[in-house]
Amino acid sequence: MRASPRQLPYAPTPYSYLPNPALTATINLDEEVKLSTTAAERDLYDSLAEIYSIIITLDGLEKAYIRDSIAEKEYTELCSRLLNQYRSILKDEAVSREFVDLETFKNNWKIECPRATERLRVNLPATIAEPSASHAGTSSNAPQSRSSATGSQILLATENFITFLDALRLNMLSKDSLHPLLSEVIQSVNQVTTADFDNRGKIISWLIRLNGMKATEELGEEEARQLTFDMEGAYVGFKATLN
Repeated sequence: MRASPRQLPYAPTPYSYLPNPALTATINLDEEVKLSTTAAERDLYDSLAEIYSIIITLDGLEKAYIRDSIAEKEYTELCSRLLNQYRSILKDEAVSREFVDLETFKNNWKIECPRATERLRVNLPATIAEPSASHAGTSSNAPQSRSSATGSQILLATENFITFLDALRLNMLSKDSLHPLLSEVIQSVNQVTTADFDNRGKIISWLIRLNGMKATEELGEEEARQLTFDMEGAYVGFKATLN
């Protein structure tokens, strides 16, 4: 009885394969893979990488602040610096066009970072947007109660309110005109009082609204009238805390 042939560990082929050197791809494994071929593309990818880094860093900073792992003054300085860098990078038209918006960027790069997302939406450090009276005595840069606010701090906040309202009366309605002025209003107000006065929340709401606009985009007539009404109410509420 003949023995059956031994099963080969692979499927036999009718011919043997000999690699053709002429068809073999030449790959240098030590050669750096370049994502860009021009200086403009390289700058674009570098900028997008910086934005990614800012979002990740900002999310970690927010977590540290929530856990009281960082002093308020240090948090405020670092957060303000990151927000400024974020805005500065996105002023470049090519970067802004590739970035599209925050949600699109996060989806493309598979990141979530909810705390950083909220901070970028508000565009202000938590110590400015939501000052905590319970921390007022923990830092020399903390917001003051009315009794300890200096005359110069009160004067600066008053002047900032008036400057902002004057800008509205002069029909300066673009984001790049109003947002810096309104940021100065809330920051100077927080140095005077942490009390929740009438329409104080409106200041933050309008900051968020302006932050969501394009730099040259302008408020409509009805929006401008509502903003003026809200800020006049906030100014009256602020002055009431001084009595």
